[in-house]
Amino acid sequence: MAAEPGAPRVLNVNVGVLGHIDSGKTALARALSTTGSTAAFDRAPQSRARGITLDLGFSCLRTALPPQLGPGPGELQFTLVDCPGHASLIRTIIGGAQIIDLMMLVIDVTKGMQTQSAECLVIGQIACQKMVVVLNKIDLLPEGKRQSAIEKMTKKMQKTLENTKFCGCPIVAVAAKPGGPEASESENPLGVSELIEVLKSQAYLPSRDPSGHFLMAVDHCFSIKGQGTVMTGTILSGSVSLGDNVEIPALKVTKKVKSMQMFHTPVTYAMQGDRVGICVTQFDPKLLERGLICTPESLHTIHAAIISLKKIQYFRGALQTKAKFHITVGHETVMGRVMFFSPAPADFNEEIKENAFDFEKDYLYQEEYLSKDSNPSEENKENDQAGEVQLPRHQWALLEFEKPVTCPKLCLVIGSKLDTDIHANTCRLAFHGVLLQGMEDKNYTETFLPKLKVYKLKHKEGQVERVMDDYSVIGRSLFKKETNIQIFVGLKVKLSTGEDGIIEGGFGQSGKFKIRIPDGLKPDTKMLLTVASKKKSKAGKGDTTKEDESSKNDSAQPVTISLLFKRYVFDMQKKMIQS
Repeated sequence: MAAEPGAPRVLNVNVGVLGHIDSGKTALARALSTTGSTAAFDRAPQSRARGITLDLGFSCLRTALPPQLGPGPGELQFTLVDCPGHASLIRTIIGGAQIIDLMMLVIDVTKGMQTQSAECLVIGQIACQKMVVVLNKIDLLPEGKRQSAIEKMTKKMQKTLENTKFCGCPIVAVAAKPGGPEASESENPLGVSELIEVLKSQAYLPSRDPSGHFLMAVDHCFSIKGQGTVMTGTILSGSVSLGDNVEIPALKVTKKVKSMQMFHTPVTYAMQGDRVGICVTQFDPKLLERGLICTPESLHTIHAAIISLKKIQYFRGALQTKAKFHITVGHETVMGRVMFFSPAPADFNEEIKENAFDFEKDYLYQEEYLSKDSNPSEENKENDQAGEVQLPRHQWALLEFEKPVTCPKLCLVIGSKLDTDIHANTCRLAFHGVLLQGMEDKNYTETFLPKLKVYKLKHKEGQVERVMDDYSVIGRSLFKKETNIQIFVGLKVKLSTGEDGIIEGGFGQSGKFKIRIPDGLKPDTKMLLTVASKKKSKAGKGDTTKEDESSKNDSAQPVTISLLFKRYVFDMQKKMIQS
């Protein structure tokens, strides 16, 4: 954090306070900020005024800098980001995921893990490096059984976290507001000073980078008479100084920074990870409730995007192409339709450059995201003689938004089904990924998508009707009567007896066609086909028993014709391509 010259060093660590609705997140944030400030400054009224919620769900707790964070005097400031309610949890945390350094998962000790606690855990795994679990409301446990109930829940939580990156994280039991909301203010919270010590032990020097474009997530906006409009929020990337121009992309305006404050202290500079209030020339604060501000012209408004993605393991059900999801990207959540694709099967195991997308390569269209329980496509089945479904190391999706979104490059993307019943015991977060390529052109389907080489494999089967001569046969059942066979002329086919052939053209009016066999028919094939057609012609002379027998023999050994080709999904000409 930037300090004024001569001022003691203040290190800011952002702590996300997440948990199921009614687990006591706000009470905990309040208890921490008042306790923390009092403990740090020993002057209750002022510190309280300073430490209590600054604005929507942000408060701060200051304490002495612990030894692991470097020598010399200084203060450690925890900015508590209290994430209220569920819809805003998704928007706030995902929007600010880059700046949450440490997460507190608040669990109601009487209830344990609930649906939203699991969702918070998922978001933490995507967005955060460290976590502390807080078992809250221990005052509700009868005193005699309290310790054993806490131990039981602690064991349960350790088991839940075993297969996550937070395995072995600290678990602390507290009562943030003993007696509940109605209790008097004099009731002291239980376990909060122990929790502060744990937070201090978990604090680390976050990697902050002042370079690159300035980008800030605004979560509050208000005007001050005679001064201008203040936007408070957290800087996601880059830095900002007095006098800089910043753009408000949602309003398409650029404003000059007149003054800045961090927790009521005027500053001239702020960088990634800092909480800051920025005052600019007057505009109507109602126009910007939440959103992003940035270096002028550094954000893009896009209509569609290519993302690399992974399915969230707790999401039940398949991720299907053409399905709609709530897509959280940047600071917005909009509806979007998805189309999944993977590398061509020969490249399933290839290492791919991170955060880049190669438009030169061919990709295979998928009806759904490929995971252990999905149905493999035709081509995968063919590559899969061993019976073990081969999964690609990387998969992508094309996202098409219902309305354009403004976001930075390479930002985090989360797909969820927020319309699922909030009380249903199921994770609504479906996938997460990184935005690799945005499409700014409104007419991207014509200007951009044809560059995306995603193909579908087509497989048609027919039968040989009869032999014409040693080098040609007549086929049927591959095309419908009304198909224009002309467009298939020149395509290669394979007979089930092993010969390669080429479609030469239609034959008659009923969808039959002629195949040339450049290397000639094998004698066995010729014999098989001659026998079959003789039986047919005999059967045609009115001997019904023979007809039954012949159709039995005929169906036992028909010679089939396979036509395989690929077609690029976004090719305007719908060309058929054979390798």
